[in-house]
Amino acid sequence: MRKLNLGIIGAGRIAYVHARSITYNIPHAEIKIIADPYMTDEAKKWIAEFNIQTISKDYKDVINDPEVDAVLVCSSTNTHAQCTREAAIAGKHVFCEKPIDLDIREIKKTIDVVEKSGVKFQVGFNRRFDHNFMALREAVAKKRIGELHLVKITSRDPSPPPLDYVKVSGGLFMDMTIHDFDMVRYLTGSEVDEIFAYGNVLVDNAIGSAGDIDTAIISMKMKNGAMAVIDNSRKAAYGYDQRGEVFGSLGMMVTGNDTPHTGTFWGEEGVVAQKPLYFFLERYREAFSHEMIEFVHAVAEGRPVPVGGIDGLNSVILAAAAAESLKQGKSITVSY
Repeated sequence: MRKLNLGIIGAGRIAYVHARSITYNIPHAEIKIIADPYMTDEAKKWIAEFNIQTISKDYKDVINDPEVDAVLVCSSTNTHAQCTREAAIAGKHVFCEKPIDLDIREIKKTIDVVEKSGVKFQVGFNRRFDHNFMALREAVAKKRIGELHLVKITSRDPSPPPLDYVKVSGGLFMDMTIHDFDMVRYLTGSEVDEIFAYGNVLVDNAIGSAGDIDTAIISMKMKNGAMAVIDNSRKAAYGYDQRGEVFGSLGMMVTGNDTPHTGTFWGEEGVVAQKPLYFFLERYREAFSHEMIEFVHAVAEGRPVPVGGIDGLNSVILAAAAAESLKQGKSITVSY
């Protein structure tokens, strides 16, 4: 496999995660350049640690670099679609963090540009590469549970995000549940036909004042006849709660949370186990690495990416449908 030159747009938290994975886990890829108009001293430290030689404040320097084979779009959500389109037109393969955009029309426009450019385009739904969810998918795909009837996903954060972030996030469904929508599609191998969303403000009234909710339950009917339920909360007192269940005609498979270790203390006052790993950077560290490995292999070997533009589009369509269901207080038939 030839060595790939990569460029990163954005130097925030998720850029660090990918840069670390590439530097330490992918010997046949190298980060040549990184750009961010708001480059911090903290970012400069890890950029130096990972031996990234070129730093810029202009994202176009990444796109226009003739030595860059592929671009990682890790900037703010409102820049994803534009950066992706420009990179694709320049002939660069693209890995774009979710969501591609909050506007469905912009996503469709981006997919059209990517397809016409003929480049690889992968969307960052890292949970598909998590060992627990992969085990659930395998149980469904190999019919270990028989015919799939029900999917249940629990996704709860340890604490709500800053209010400034909530205001620009696109809302709970677009920011948080979007991963779970993709997971429902991944586990069932089917699209959603009908969706009903309940939601409330039970964690922080300031989130409600910003026009969002912090707690939700979403029920779905799939086109293949299965049904799915997602429950979300912006705050679980015990930590980052990520669990899944698939149930079918021959049985079920359930996955729990990852913990720092599996030791359990037994004493007079009770039994004490470890809390879940704190947040998504810890919980999904290996998944982030695996998704980047798959992207590099897809580019280098000319094979299809595992998570494409349609996956990015349909998850946003579901988020918009859930928001409409919440607004109208009724079930919504999903239109693709």
